[in-house]
Amino acid sequence: MRIITRPDFDGVVCAALLYETEDITEPVKWVEPSDMQKGMIEIRQGDIIANLPYNEKCSLWFDHHFTNTISKSFNGAFKIAPSAAGIIFEYCRDKLKQDYSELIKETDKIDSADLSMDEVQHPENYPYILLSMTISGRNEADEAYWNRVVDLIRRFKIGVVINDQEVKERCRTVKSNNKKYKELLKKYTQIKNHVAITDFRSLNETPDGNRFLAYSLFPESVVNIKIRYDDKERQMVALSIGHSIFNKSCNVNVGLLLSRFEGGGHQSAAACRFHVSKADNYIPEIIDVLLKNEPN
Repeated sequence: MRIITRPDFDGVVCAALLYETEDITEPVKWVEPSDMQKGMIEIRQGDIIANLPYNEKCSLWFDHHFTNTISKSFNGAFKIAPSAAGIIFEYCRDKLKQDYSELIKETDKIDSADLSMDEVQHPENYPYILLSMTISGRNEADEAYWNRVVDLIRRFKIGVVINDQEVKERCRTVKSNNKKYKELLKKYTQIKNHVAITDFRSLNETPDGNRFLAYSLFPESVVNIKIRYDDKERQMVALSIGHSIFNKSCNVNVGLLLSRFEGGGHQSAAACRFHVSKADNYIPEIIDVLLKNEPN
């Protein structure tokens, strides 16, 4: 039996809970949503899918993304909620031997971007937020680290986790990257009416940093779109959209919007990934919908 989930903080917490409550016999299979949508991942009987689109071969499924809604019956739980981990927590609470309430509360807050201005601008003062920023699906070489965090949060409180030697080193890197990322956001972001468009495709390497920073840097915008290359060959474009968490006037369901462009997600945050040959058609159309800012 395997856990199949995505490499973000919600996915890591999902994996920790499932290890505690299910008979897991193999390492976590870390998967990006677009690969699931395109049928690139082999799913086996007994697999547990969390925080990813449904596959009929799995034995249990847990998710909370608007665009992953299905009408058929299944084993597990789905609802629109702040996090997939919160859904698993409700589903298997009676099996848990430890109290993970604080972990789930913080995961809900982080995954739904329910953050204050201070939490966005100074994540180093908030251990759960800082820890979440060390988890990124951008580098498959980090798989051993993702598994390490799964193991740590299963066994220890945040004070111990954040002082683990490898976690501390990752946190130092995050803090350094966030400073650089702030300056690059200012340089490569264009404000078009109420839309902030960050385009990193001209850079040799895409910078990594605090995904919430754009909302505090460009308070006049109601939505941010980030565009980057997603592979070394520069053949795949990754595009993500998020409603501002401070200027809540975006009327577009971006999950529904990006489901038309090989992606999907939530009403207020979504992503897609497509071949570079489609960029000149896809990107202007997406931006045009955001500029109109009409319910879809």
